[in-house]
Amino acid sequence: MNTVPPVPGILYLRFHGTGGGPPDSAAYEGLLALLGALTPVVEAAPPDAALADVRGALRYFGRDVTGLAALIRVRALALHGTDCAIGAAQNPMLARTAARRAAPGTTLVVPGGGGADFLADRPAAELEGVGPATARTLCGYGLDSVGRIAAAPLGTLQRITGVRTGRELWERAHGIDRTTVAPGAAPRSVAAERSFPRDELDRGRQRRALVSLTEELGARMRADGQVCRGLAVSVRYAGRTGYATLTRSRTLPEPTAHSAALTALAYRIHDSFALQRARVRGIGLRAEGLTDRQKATLQLSFDPADERARRIEAVADRLRARYGPRAVMPGRLAA
Repeated sequence: MNTVPPVPGILYLRFHGTGGGPPDSAAYEGLLALLGALTPVVEAAPPDAALADVRGALRYFGRDVTGLAALIRVRALALHGTDCAIGAAQNPMLARTAARRAAPGTTLVVPGGGGADFLADRPAAELEGVGPATARTLCGYGLDSVGRIAAAPLGTLQRITGVRTGRELWERAHGIDRTTVAPGAAPRSVAAERSFPRDELDRGRQRRALVSLTEELGARMRADGQVCRGLAVSVRYAGRTGYATLTRSRTLPEPTAHSAALTALAYRIHDSFALQRARVRGIGLRAEGLTDRQKATLQLSFDPADERARRIEAVADRLRARYGPRAVMPGRLAA
């Protein structure tokens, strides 16, 4: 019996504002409204992305997914001066993966039913849900690509990574994603930025901005009962032909909202830019892969200093909630 492959009807859009960085908050809200005029099923992924289920819109507008993506791109450019890279697929995971591989101004479509083939040649670390530790474990067994993970027996994956994780890896490697686009759902990321009044050369002031950002995002996540799986740092700097933006992301050893852990990773990412003489105009920080703290797998810590720091952090959060965000702050920010 022949079955009709599912039509790619999920879009993941990565918006590129002026200079290649994320759009400002007003432009981002406008872009979400633009998508909302086409389909009511839109999930925000701030500060620069969104997920949309356009299967109903395809029928309404009489277009295929490539044509509808082109319409969205034209409207985004005309109304908000923002270009976008778009991934289109039959489920959110494949759409996100396609969008990461799509160049700005292009749409990459994963054919219906072709998710496993699309993923097969990708490194294991690029499969959603595979962090550095899991990737090292899989590679140790020769499962260094998504295709090899898909070819491995389910029982083998479960013995290597655990019953639940093994099942999830096996399904994702075969292009299966059981999540849906959730309008109004809690965002998968949270972001903040700091701008300098003039081009900033002083590395110490850039570090202070990073500390301020990690403190803000850490407090916001803890207040919402969330943790993040990774961080992305964006640096806007003056180049020969105007301002440019560089963005790099890294995965945390384990999901956390602990400000000290966020700061340590943000520093490492900042160091990797090697912009010692750059004239920096702004720094942005995005906490990615947000999840409910109660659902995250956390390692027990037997470090007394770490435990003490977390207790102090909890007390500081209660004081800030009662007396305001500047009631307690790190000494590096008090000056």
